Amino acid sequence: MSIVMTGGGTGGHLAIVRAVKEALVLSSSEQVAVSSKSLIYVGSTQGQDKQWFEDDGDFKEKYFFETRGVVNQGALGKVKSLFMMFKATLHSIKILRSHKASVVFCVGGFSAAPMAFAAKLTATPLVIHEQNAALGLLNRVLKPYATHFISSYLEESPIKAYPVKEIFFDNAHVRKSVKTIIFLGGSQGAKAINTLALQMAPELKQRGINIIHQAGANNIEEVKEAYESLGIEAEVFGFSDKLATYMNQADFAIARAGASTLWELSATGVPTLYIPYPYAAKDHQYHNAQFLVKKNLAWLMREDEVEPSKVFALLACDLETVSRGLMQSIQKEGSQKIAALLTQI
Repeated sequence: MSIVMTGGGTGGHLAIVRAVKEALVLSSSEQVAVSSKSLIYVGSTQGQDKQWFEDDGDFKEKYFFETRGVVNQGALGKVKSLFMMFKATLHSIKILRSHKASVVFCVGGFSAAPMAFAAKLTATPLVIHEQNAALGLLNRVLKPYATHFISSYLEESPIKAYPVKEIFFDNAHVRKSVKTIIFLGGSQGAKAINTLALQMAPELKQRGINIIHQAGANNIEEVKEAYESLGIEAEVFGFSDKLATYMNQADFAIARAGASTLWELSATGVPTLYIPYPYAAKDHQYHNAQFLVKKNLAWLMREDEVEPSKVFALLACDLETVSRGLMQSIQKEGSQKIAALLTQI
């Protein structure tokens, strides 16, 4: 018997797969026992799936299909994408049968579509995790067919805790004043956040505030040179496996509002100004941030609203109350609870 995990394309989706996978394999909780079930991963050659899991030894088998998104294609592109998905779905049915899958865990994204459809066609139990406050297209289509539909934003969800790695909770501490600020544009970077960081840098230096800056893999050298020209020391990086460490060092964050980033910052207790990516599907980053803003646990600005003076004003707010509120409101053990559910099916 096996547990099949599918989905990805972006780091947000893939982080959920990794967190739940690690809970299945490594957790010492008595609730979670992988027993004799092996783990299978199914993703796409497109996006970041192979970068994350191609060399991951925790999976007995890994499959990467030649698939791509359908929505943002022209007419001929849509036809080709659907044909690729059809072929991958047939392959997925064979995988489910050959590995005697007991359940499919789907995190969404176009790379999840073939295996998720195969689960429906073979009556294999399907557990879906929706990472965003606004449902993704695939998850919205498949929601009525899911054995369990998990979302930290829905009251009816069987599990409310988001699957955040335990290290973020372990690092949680109350912030009272800003000694270090972190700018998070994601591993691909965000021009608006990079620009804001460099605009704020001279005043931050004058105030003695340290800077950590995720500038994006393609912008590292450019941003480093900009800091050097200003005579300012900053920790600049692109993709990193030390994100938990960087967040732990920060007292305030300015970030995109992708789900994984939002929940990891929240679990760490970092007061944050969210600047949502304006072209995200269904404006889901805006709705993610609103989930916290409505609880007075975060701040939100559109890109065209951002000004350094407005951000500096936030640094004088009651950060301690926000930090404590985040730590008290974010539920733990999401990964372990999902892992336990998967092993019980």
